[in-house]
Amino acid sequence: MSAKASTLRSSGIFSSHKPAKSTVVRPITFRDIQGYLDTSSNYLAPFRPMGAGSSSTDCSTATAGTVIDMTGMDQIMKIDAYADTVTVQAGVRLHRLVDALADNGLELAGNYDLMNRTVGGAVAGGCIGPSMTADGAFFARHVIGMKVITPAGDFLEINQQKKNILNAFRLSYGMLGIICVITLRVRPIKGFAVNHRRCTIDQLAASASKLATANIGLKFYLLPFRDRVYLDLRSYSPETRSTHSIPWKIKDWGESTVLPHVFKSIGRIVPISRFRYRLIDGISEATQGLVNNRLVSSGDNAATQSLRVNGLQNTSPLQYSTWCFPATDFSVVAKAYENFCLDTYSETQFRCDMPTVGFLLARDRSALLSPTFDEPMFALRAVSTPCGGWEDFVIDFAEFAQHWGGSPFFNQTRSIEPDYARHAFGSRIDFFRKIRRQLDPANRMMNSFLSQYFL
Repeated sequence: MSAKASTLRSSGIFSSHKPAKSTVVRPITFRDIQGYLDTSSNYLAPFRPMGAGSSSTDCSTATAGTVIDMTGMDQIMKIDAYADTVTVQAGVRLHRLVDALADNGLELAGNYDLMNRTVGGAVAGGCIGPSMTADGAFFARHVIGMKVITPAGDFLEINQQKKNILNAFRLSYGMLGIICVITLRVRPIKGFAVNHRRCTIDQLAASASKLATANIGLKFYLLPFRDRVYLDLRSYSPETRSTHSIPWKIKDWGESTVLPHVFKSIGRIVPISRFRYRLIDGISEATQGLVNNRLVSSGDNAATQSLRVNGLQNTSPLQYSTWCFPATDFSVVAKAYENFCLDTYSETQFRCDMPTVGFLLARDRSALLSPTFDEPMFALRAVSTPCGGWEDFVIDFAEFAQHWGGSPFFNQTRSIEPDYARHAFGSRIDFFRKIRRQLDPANRMMNSFLSQYFL
């Protein structure tokens, strides 16, 4: 353990504490939000918007302040099949939006994970997935307009003619105002072919540069203790027809709900770690081989992101932290990550019980705080069921990522050092601060977590 990591642990800056009690409100109209923000109201700053509560950091908390739960504003206002657009309120869940679009022969122009999130949360935070290069890296890329309540309680409408401010609101983590209504660019349903491959981590590293320049969607599952990587490769093809959503629902259910509950139970009943993790890794390998290779070979964004079947909702309480690494360095980073996991387990006896999930992210300049603003990235998402040792692992993972030039998401990346965040985003974080000061000079939207990086 480095001296730096030890200092972070003892300082408590990055540890997860239950925040002091805050007031939670659930608006259903613009006027409700304006009432909360009125300086004569009884509601206190900081004001923090929240969607599904899926963030792995404290970016949505408001210690002794006011959390504005946007899930009550959940109307799908207009689907325009002629203009290929949809207008929704910020609290609409992504999977519900996907279903409504599919009923009209449309889909999101990209493929994304964590589909129980709200549209507002996906726009303001880092919503990623195995999207094809041409579709961009982030859900927020497809926003062409929004209606916002500023920190002063004023109404603000943003469109593509206001490019700089629109780019600032994408991936703004709720620091510029309350996003209430969003208009997205969508498209007719388009099928893609899916290929599954199994390889070693060395083989993934050797092919990283080639994968980064291919027009494909890539999601992978990395098992560092088995030296295995399971690749999900997607590519558009005129011959590929849309597929039924049931196989994809079963796949999602198995990976995001069944396995976490199974592994958590194994953790309780198998006390000896080497036996426990051998069993867990064996189940992970069997699941990847069975569900992916046998179940799904084609898809579309409507089928792969729908969760409409009753009971197939992600209810597992998983912990996660995501870092992005430059594609040009990933051939080295992939092997280094394997060694990091092995060394951490050897030293601390902690390891994640879920596979590490990875994505290829295209270069995407649509958001001022985009981690892929300058170049393509590979994202690594460490995932585990709740267990002792996770908090220390997160700090070690952050130290590893910062050593290898990783870039963070402020809603998904744990234990970012403030000075490193400034280094990662350079002058763009200064420009964002300037916009933020103009919209929120009194820091009414700024909580203690975000103030480390943006004050």
